[in-house]
Amino acid sequence: MKIYFSGAIAGGRKYARVYRTIVEHLQGLGHEVPSAHVAEAGLSASGEGLSPEYVYCRDVAWIQESDCLVAEVSTPSLGVGYEICYALGLGKPVLCLHQEGRFISKMITGNTNLFLQTASYADTQTALKAIDDFLAGQRRLRRGDGDPSTV
Repeated sequence: MKIYFSGAIAGGRKYARVYRTIVEHLQGLGHEVPSAHVAEAGLSASGEGLSPEYVYCRDVAWIQESDCLVAEVSTPSLGVGYEICYALGLGKPVLCLHQEGRFISKMITGNTNLFLQTASYADTQTALKAIDDFLAGQRRLRRGDGDPSTV
């Protein structure tokens, strides 16, 4: 599958190590992650040095081409929130991961969209398990073995 990964850049890079673990896990499973650069250690809060218009056009094209979106939402980020909303508007399945104990916006936790799932994690292994469960559900849906409300 092609999986868009979303994580805070301008909002802060506190969870960059978690981002790297997630992206490496997805790629290790054979998935394409066009937004893998979000997990790069050298990426600062100022971003990639590209024009805002270029980044917007590139990233929405990647979301459009992707099968689903996985977001790490422990750090509040306008960009991540926009990407989640954009993907949901396209009917893309979205998984929002957050570290246990972090306050997560009620715009995420209160959203009843059938394509949105949230999961908390205590450690990266728990996060990876949540991703694996989410992806297994997506595979079942693609085969026609379920509906979004039960996955």
